[in-house]
Parts: sequence; C-alpha cells; structure tokens
Amino acid sequence: MTTDAAPAARVANLTKTYGMGQAVVRALDDVTLEIGAGEFTAVMGPSGSGKSTLMHCCAALDKADTGTVHIGEHELTGMNDKQLTRLRRDEIGFVFQSFNLVPTLTADENIKLPMAIAGRKPDQEWYDTVISTVDLGSRLKHKPSELSGGQQQRVAVARALASRPSIMFADEPTGNLDSKSGAEVLTLLRDSVDKHGQTIVMVTHDPVAAAYTDRVVFLADGRIVDELRNPDREAILDKMAELTARELEA
Repeated sequence: MTTDAAPAARVANLTKTYGMGQAVVRALDDVTLEIGAGEFTAVMGPSGSGKSTLMHCCAALDKADTGTVHIGEHELTGMNDKQLTRLRRDEIGFVFQSFNLVPTLTADENIKLPMAIAGRKPDQEWYDTVISTVDLGSRLKHKPSELSGGQQQRVAVARALASRPSIMFADEPTGNLDSKSGAEVLTLLRDSVDKHGQTIVMVTHDPVAAAYTDRVVFLADGRIVDELRNPDREAILDKMAELTARELEA
C-alpha cells in the first residue's frame, strides 16, 4: 500500500564506521533513504552489506557517525539517551529473530510488558484487535515454553503492535521458523500493513519473505544499490544474482 503521507522514517547522508586505522570498516556509506508510511519495506543484501546497521540506526538502537535520522517529525541527531528511550517506547516497535520473550510470563503478560514498564494501560479495543489479528485468543495464558516457535513470534509481533507504534522494525523475523510458521508470521505482518496501516521495515536474506513486501531496498558495501517495487520471488532472485555477479566482477 502506498500513501502520499510524509515518510514514516528517513535518513540522509548516513555514514557509520567500525574500527580504527587500516582495520576500519565502513558499514554505511552516505546512505539516503525514505520509508513510506503505511508500507512494508524489506532491506536485503549480502552478509556485511550494512542491513542491520541501517535498521539499528533508524530504530535509535545505534548512532551513525554522520548524517541525520528522522522518525516522523522527530530528528534523532542530538537526542539524549532519555529522549531516545522515550522515542523507542512511544513510536517504535521491534520484532527480532530470537523472539525475546520473558519465559516466566504468559503470552498476555509478555504482550503488555512494554506498556506496563512505561506505566501505561493498553487501549482495550486496540488490544482486542491485535489479539484477533495474531489469532492468539486461546493461548494468552500460556507461557513461551508452551507455545510453538510460530506462536512465540506471533506474541512478539503482538507486543510490537500493542502500543500502536509509528513504525515497526523486524530483524530476520522468520529466521528461526519453519516455512509454514514463517508464512503465518509474514501474512500477519502483511495484514498489519493492509488492514491497520502499519509501517514495517524488515531486514531479511530470504527472497520468499521479501516477496510479501511492497518494496525491496538492496544494499551492498554499505550503499543502496537498487530497489524493487511490488516484488515477486523471481524478480528478487534475479536482482540478487545480478548484485552477486557485480560483486564478483569488482
């Protein structure tokens, strides 16, 4: 889904390096990118291309050396730790490959935990909508050990959606799942965009996962080198093969 709204996130001239001297690694090299509101965007590229670094800088989990990052109208550059913590809590949702659920809490308690820490009560109508969307109504009293991997990841998605974030970041969200569970989670993310106008950015290496999105952005050597709109698996595979061939020739 494409909208004419202001971008949900944007970065300009973002550069990030690690290490010193001859060992320096340029993880991001002058990256400029806009993330459309109400869109599902995938970020792909070879290992070491800068995918996770870009997401961490966008999500206020890491700071770039130079350049600017905006989440909506909020500019992250210059924010102190307290302001960044508040921004992450109020505006950003996270889904990780490893679920990151608290094993001693029920699914319901895990979903509500970030809001409880912030001293906020969930909007009951929205919470019910989220639980219906992730199809977990009968599993809310179960602890993570009593849930399948796919169900645990659906709890993690529900936790990210429950606070109605402006933007949600997903880092390899199907990496630990079998293909059936992975498809369920990707369908859930797709529905969150289509039915609820959620903005999602997903880092993935999987062309099947990327085919669920509206747009795929390709990174190589810390730079954006291409993108696809309304991608399908074959187009993504062709583009990845092209980028690999280009890398081998370089």
